[in-house]
Amino acid sequence: MSTADRTALAGARLVLPDGVVDDGRIVLAGGRIDGFGGEAEPGDLDLAGYTVVPGFVDLHVHGGGGASYASGNAEEALLAARTHLEHGTTTTVASTVTGEIDEVARQAAVLAELVEDGVLAGIHFEGPFISHNRCGAHRPDLLRYPDPALVRKLVDAARGHARMVTLAPELPGGLDSVRMLADLGVIAAVGHTDADYATTLAAIEAGATVATHLFNGMPGIAHRAPGPIVALLEDERVVVELINDGVHLHPSVLDLVYRTAGAARVALITDAMGAAGMGDGLYPLGPLQVEVKDGIAMLTDGSSIAGSTLTLDRAFQRAVTIGGLTLPEAVRSLSTTPARLLGLDGTTGSLATGKHADLVVVDSASYRLVAVMRRGRWAVGGEGFDVVRPA
Repeated sequence: MSTADRTALAGARLVLPDGVVDDGRIVLAGGRIDGFGGEAEPGDLDLAGYTVVPGFVDLHVHGGGGASYASGNAEEALLAARTHLEHGTTTTVASTVTGEIDEVARQAAVLAELVEDGVLAGIHFEGPFISHNRCGAHRPDLLRYPDPALVRKLVDAARGHARMVTLAPELPGGLDSVRMLADLGVIAAVGHTDADYATTLAAIEAGATVATHLFNGMPGIAHRAPGPIVALLEDERVVVELINDGVHLHPSVLDLVYRTAGAARVALITDAMGAAGMGDGLYPLGPLQVEVKDGIAMLTDGSSIAGSTLTLDRAFQRAVTIGGLTLPEAVRSLSTTPARLLGLDGTTGSLATGKHADLVVVDSASYRLVAVMRRGRWAVGGEGFDVVRPA
């Protein structure tokens, strides 16, 4: 059964909210999931040997395809979103980087139009309200204290589409800004911070609910000074971001986080910059220059890792082949948990009747991506999978 508006996919392994179903059948209509099961029909698309999972949700991504969300250019932002869509990300929150407040506000206005057009799901401000000591790939001279008035200026520039702000709560105005963001319904994320354990607990009590790329951009765990990592890991109200690219974190660290927090509190992100989906070379990251060599992004002065070149299809593949996650655990961290955090779990993040037809098809043996559907339209692959992404 296949028309321009109605499609049935049959024979695949389906990763559903209540478990994995082999030789399943999913019916799609009007851009949404219309149901499961039923008798096979001659027009069904045969997906035997494939696995279908929900489209991936990226909370934290700066660019891809040679383009940056911090460029302030709509065409670049569209290219970045398209690049990650081709790698399975059907829901994208675009991340900015530290810059002059007025320039970041201008970028937010451009990105807000793309949210209104349905291309993006929101805007994440990473910087400038972060610690000099933990700034990573953010220009130190452009950092600012998180004065609530300045934070509010960026939120307002996003025209109701600000989803998350990363800040260092130990800085002057930090806790007040966390409270303000919580009141506005914007996620306050603790990151690029030098906060101690007690200050991080205070930030959580004030309303912070996300750890920006846990472990990276913050003090490590010491036995007499547990710091922000322990505080963020131990509180059930906090979702922790992890960059599963094999560069930012050792696999044993990911295992520790999953055993401590569980998949329902982990969001696997890319933190990708413009080189995602591209080759080695020089790329801009906001006002800074990044050199990518062997797929690893570093500031040209060698002082810091500068985001990643990761895409979420690789993060998914690594999670189940190297990380040892079950398919349901991987789906929770790549789709369900970030969708819930964004308040979008009523429409995406899992394969369920009535939700958007956002899905990713992977080979059941290698977990290599072979097709992507967003809102019922094939972005990669499709009938007979005549267009297949290279490994």
